[in-house]
Amino acid sequence: MAALPFLLALHIALLLLLPCSCQVGDSCSSARDCGAGLYCGNCAATGKTRPSCIRDLAIQPTSIGLPFNRYSWLVTHNSFSIVGEPSHTGVERVTFYNQEDTVTNQLRNGVRGLMLDMYDFNDDIWLCHSLQGQCYNFTAFQPAIDTLKEVEAFLSENPTEIITIFIEDYVHSPMGLSKLFTAADLTKYWYPISEMPTGGKDWPSVTDMVAKNHRLLVFTSDASKEASEGIAYQWSYLLENESGDPGITGSCPNRKESQSLNSRSASLFLQNYFPTIPVENEACKENSVGLPQMVQTCYAAAGNRIPNFIAVNYYMRSDGGGVFDVQDRINGLTLCGCNTIAACQAGTPASACKDTGAPNRNTSSVNGNVYSGTIEFKSPASAASILNANISSNFVGLLLLGLVLIIKPF
Repeated sequence: MAALPFLLALHIALLLLLPCSCQVGDSCSSARDCGAGLYCGNCAATGKTRPSCIRDLAIQPTSIGLPFNRYSWLVTHNSFSIVGEPSHTGVERVTFYNQEDTVTNQLRNGVRGLMLDMYDFNDDIWLCHSLQGQCYNFTAFQPAIDTLKEVEAFLSENPTEIITIFIEDYVHSPMGLSKLFTAADLTKYWYPISEMPTGGKDWPSVTDMVAKNHRLLVFTSDASKEASEGIAYQWSYLLENESGDPGITGSCPNRKESQSLNSRSASLFLQNYFPTIPVENEACKENSVGLPQMVQTCYAAAGNRIPNFIAVNYYMRSDGGGVFDVQDRINGLTLCGCNTIAACQAGTPASACKDTGAPNRNTSSVNGNVYSGTIEFKSPASAASILNANISSNFVGLLLLGLVLIIKPF
């Protein structure tokens, strides 16, 4: 009988050290049950009644060094409008929310585009989710420089990554944005307007952009800033569909400031997919069911052009793969002819797809029903899983020794 406590403790210790094996869609009771790049959640909006493993991490496709406009990137709508963000004005905030984690965490999870609403406020430039071009103490989130410093820290720590910022611009202070980005130490990453392609030409390859350290693209909604501050006017360089409710159903109309989506005047396409009024608990259904369908609709409306940026609310919410699976499918089919970027293999012919547990399509087209259903995603080894493996091999002996010492009196 004396051996039973020891065996029980040993069993528990081994369970704690075993790598998590559940994949997308598998039932779970906690995040520990799920593999790397997954969390345990539920999407009641799609009728699910029990938690399952859900993706929260993107695969970056840039190991295949093509022009920047050949890729699809994940963008968070109102990246700064975060649930639970404390007030910095001393007044309770009254506004809508669109995301659930910090900008730093968004970037770590694979977000590569940020939508930021900037206003003059309190003799500074703030991020606000407001109305009528005016920031109020009950719609203000934080000084914009705080978020931009998060961006700078990420770019500094990740020297091969590229970030795009879309500014909804209500800043009227002279040279306000230039001073802001200089203060945040971001100008060293700046992609200059003089090198931005026009007339629908290809952008440089991501490899060239990284080599030149042109790793920050900034676009403004204020046309005057291009001449006065050297900040690119958004709709001179990209096409965009209508935001809000018109962007989540129907025929995918273009935003009024943008050229028609099938125009070849620009080589970048931003697809908005978020409702006018965000509902947190509905986002998992929107990102799982509605988004794949609307990507197909917008692809056709844009003259068979892939969305280079997909902007969503509550990006981690889905019933399994969500926006991450959609992005993987677009990048896989476009870059290597596989139905997920996880199946692409550098240096091999197109459609030479490795087995990821999902059926591969041997076509580079994104037409037809390629976005219907979900795929079984197998997460690649991450730093966390490698660390867990090292802990298992290097310290299991010490841990078991400790357990023996602890239970020895029994």
